[in-house]
Amino acid sequence: MDRRNFIAVAGVALIAMPLTTNGQPPAKIYRLGLLSPAPFAGLEVTSVALRDFGYVEGQNLVVERRYAEGGLDRLPSLARQLVQIPVDVIIAVGADAIAAAKDSTKTIPIVMGFTTDPVRQGFVASLARPGGNITGVTYAVGPEISAKRVELLTEAVPRAKRLAVLSTAESASQTHVHQARGAASRLGVDIVVVEVRDRDYDSAFAAIAAKRADALFVLGSPILNRDRKRIIALAAKHHLPAIYEWREHVEEGGLMAYGGEISALYRGVATYVDRLFKGANPADLPVEQPTTFLLAINLKTAKVLGIRIPQSILVRADHVIE
Repeated sequence: MDRRNFIAVAGVALIAMPLTTNGQPPAKIYRLGLLSPAPFAGLEVTSVALRDFGYVEGQNLVVERRYAEGGLDRLPSLARQLVQIPVDVIIAVGADAIAAAKDSTKTIPIVMGFTTDPVRQGFVASLARPGGNITGVTYAVGPEISAKRVELLTEAVPRAKRLAVLSTAESASQTHVHQARGAASRLGVDIVVVEVRDRDYDSAFAAIAAKRADALFVLGSPILNRDRKRIIALAAKHHLPAIYEWREHVEEGGLMAYGGEISALYRGVATYVDRLFKGANPADLPVEQPTTFLLAINLKTAKVLGIRIPQSILVRADHVIE
């Protein structure tokens, strides 16, 4: 190639090369997939936390959201959509979404955000060394937290001799129901299980009323969390003292909640996403476990329900609304 042709070709190449305003090649654009049975407030906490690591949606971060809107059978196809894009990392919320993502890819890193017993569920080989393309955050190690919630609810409401469990078709629900039944049996309390179908909460609460339940245990679930305001309102309408998953339920009018701190858990999810974006191997990233569980009580709601929360509960509460 002669000098004149070389200069011409080089000039075209320089014109075609995208530059930032300072003449440098543009920064990498990261693609993050969100997969969940329903929109989940914690996912937005993660988006905010990612800003602290320098990822800003609309600038160097593209977020592909795929929510099944309660249709669990849609999760596999939604997971495949994320794989086909492809995204760099997938955050999967709950056991059904994690399973769908796991079945769709063996190479794209998956961050659990989160489930309760990932070893038993077959998502990771061990908490210390996951061994595959999945890592992330557990909500609790095992479903025993459901038993603990039953114990707290019966201690807070001693008159309750029949508890209703509000459940969904999510795969993890049966395990948690089993734990709740075991705790209730030890305490001499009856359990009735009501599964919500197609967001028909009116029918679910009518069934709870027909079964003459004295109190309500709302299972941890992305679907039930999405609809928490509706559930809290119906619990109040039916005069049912209830225990929930997150402190935010109590701040929105629920009687009590026991669980991890959602903002801390999803900041942990953001940390994993950052490390995976930077090339870390998910097989070598230990699964994070919660270190603290918070008990929250709403005394305003207790007063409306005509309940006097025992001092034995109040002294253990981390968050009390008076």
